[in-house]
Amino acid sequence: MHNLQIHAARKIVLKPLGALTPKPDEVLIRLGAGGICGSDLHYYFEGKNGSFVVREPMTPGHEASGVLEKVGSNVRGLEAGMKVAVNPSHPCGICPACRSGRENLCERMLFLGSASVFPHAQGMFADLFILGARQVTPVDAGVSLGELAFAEPLAVGLHAVQRAGGNLSGKRVLVTGAGTIGSLCALAAKLAGAAEVTVCDVLDRPLTIARQAGADHTFRSDTADAKDYAGRFDIALEAAGHPRALTTCLAGVKRGGVIVQVGTLPNEDLPFPANSIMAREIDYRGAFRWGIEFDWAVDYLASGKVNVKPLLTKQFALADAAAAFDLAADKTRATKVQVMGAGIPIEA
Repeated sequence: MHNLQIHAARKIVLKPLGALTPKPDEVLIRLGAGGICGSDLHYYFEGKNGSFVVREPMTPGHEASGVLEKVGSNVRGLEAGMKVAVNPSHPCGICPACRSGRENLCERMLFLGSASVFPHAQGMFADLFILGARQVTPVDAGVSLGELAFAEPLAVGLHAVQRAGGNLSGKRVLVTGAGTIGSLCALAAKLAGAAEVTVCDVLDRPLTIARQAGADHTFRSDTADAKDYAGRFDIALEAAGHPRALTTCLAGVKRGGVIVQVGTLPNEDLPFPANSIMAREIDYRGAFRWGIEFDWAVDYLASGKVNVKPLLTKQFALADAAAAFDLAADKTRATKVQVMGAGIPIEA
């Protein structure tokens, strides 16, 4: 049994795990599947994610499913052997944001697998790990562990749609970026009733996957003529995290439209099209993580109402994490790559 740690850029260590015993209100979880996210890639390849620098050995991983190994003496309704979705978010519950129902904006948030705090919030890329019982949701449906690990990124897409207005019936939606988050934003928009969802990217393979995941139309944003899509969309969801993608959103939305920024743009100063937003009365909104949408995501996955299988490229044993990170970084070959806990069968 091992715990994966990032010590610095491109330096990972598999540290042997000692005995783990949950406290009365905790559960011991065997990692089922853990999705490699963009932030995990930044930590691995650069030793930092934006301004969050790895200053001590840190276990990444915030997209996970698992199987319960042991439950604490006070835990009710959970038992060993249960398949669970794992919520990586630990809001304080008492700050103004939490009390107003916007837990994702918590002032004292502890989000697993992040160097945003010190000591770092350790993540879930470990064969076994302990969390509070309230962080897990049991699922008795036939959904696979690999699919269940999509609950967190699906929640991001669902929250982005909520920020766009929630009910998208009859709306035309543009999503920039056809990676995991972009494809799930497209899927979430369809769930919300969008009449038409178009996804754009600069690579062909992600666009093929986005169509398999449910996008109605796709196009290459690096070669398309902006005149062909200018002012065509009611809503644009920026999920690429690139300044040119934001420019595509601005061109694509009609007067009075809505742009929701989901992707993280570079830290350096960026020109901001304030006059265009003003003159066309465009609503520019941010979408950060998620709140109650995590529960919705688990329900959608467990009920089979969404199909995330096209997004799952390959799974690796935790011991092969370096190869998993390398594949996950290659967008010409991969969408979502996952690592699996010891004793968990590879599904893809």
